[in-house]
Amino acid sequence: MLEKIRVRGPVGRPRTRPDAVAGDKAYSSRGNRTYLRERHIKVVIPEKRDQAAHRKNKGSRGGRPVSHDADLYKERNTVERLINKLKAWRGIATRYDKTPASYLAGLHLRAAMIWIKDLTRTTH
Repeated sequence: MLEKIRVRGPVGRPRTRPDAVAGDKAYSSRGNRTYLRERHIKVVIPEKRDQAAHRKNKGSRGGRPVSHDADLYKERNTVERLINKLKAWRGIATRYDKTPASYLAGLHLRAAMIWIKDLTRTTH
């Protein structure tokens, strides 16, 4: 998924590398952390308890504890709520559309619906 990121700025070519990636504990594998570290992307993923216990059991051979920015991780909640709003639309939640283009069009349509609803809520 990170290979597809294109963040447009006001000028120049789109950025392909985010400053940080926040994920839940399901993405805390060594492979994911290594990939992000090699691309100089800040990892904001908490360590699983069993992984931390295994690392501690290895002693000095287990390596250092993972760094974790708790404040940045809290901001992840905003993204999670948006994803849940998108998935409230059945076509997106079930991936009913078979082609990537039609699925992306559905995402754009649902995002526009959410934006318009929020816009009308703030203007009244």
